[in-house]
This record gives sequence, structure tokens and C-alpha cells, in this order.
Amino acid sequence: MSRLQLLTTKFENLRMKDDETIMEFHMTILDYDNQFDAFGEKIPEKKLVRKMLRSLPKKFDMKVTAIEEAKEISEMKLDELVGSLQTYELATNERMEKKTKSIAFVSNAEDEYQQSEIDFEDNISDAIVIL
Repeated sequence: MSRLQLLTTKFENLRMKDDETIMEFHMTILDYDNQFDAFGEKIPEKKLVRKMLRSLPKKFDMKVTAIEEAKEISEMKLDELVGSLQTYELATNERMEKKTKSIAFVSNAEDEYQQSEIDFEDNISDAIVIL
């Protein structure tokens, strides 16, 4: 198998990992683009855009659908797509962070409530013993 065929296969199988950021994945795609360039093969921008959209994890499904329905993908620039995806990624991460903090707050409040119940029961037990 030639190097170009191997590179093509790797590019076709490329998928963004769940713990990877949009910017990291964008850099990976650009790295492949540069490698193809070194072989004299230029990847059209619309192919890079489609590759990125197809390779995103499920957490981006709603955004991908919105982009596909709202815009002409064949005319979209890769940088424009990356900017849109980064905005979505940032908003999603902020919502998850708030949700995590909210859950932690509820958990702490429940712990404090349970501790106050235990303290109250201990005080009642002490009062009964004194009587």
C-alpha cells in the first residue's frame, strides 16, 4: 500500500474523540490537509467541512443538524464551521459546569440537613437522659 493510500485510509477513518476539543480536532484535520498537500493532493474545502461534520461525536448531533439545515454546506468555510462549533462547545461546557455545581450544592444542602437532624435527635436523647 502506498503512503498516499495509507494517508487516505487514515483520513477516512478519522473521528473526533469524546475528550477532544473542537480546536484540537480542527488542528488534526489541518495536519492531514498539509500531509495531502505534501503529496501534491489538494483537499477541497467543502470536503474538509463535510469530513468535520461527519466526524463529530454524538454530543454535537443537534448542532450539526442545525448547521446543515440553515446553511449551504458546499459554500461554508472550515474556519466558519469551527467558530460555530467552538461557540456551541463553550455553551455546552458552561451548562454542564453549572449543572455539576448545582448538583454539588444540592448534595451539600442534603448533607447539612441530615447532619442537623442527627444533632437534633442527639439533643433530644440527651434531654431525655437528663430527665
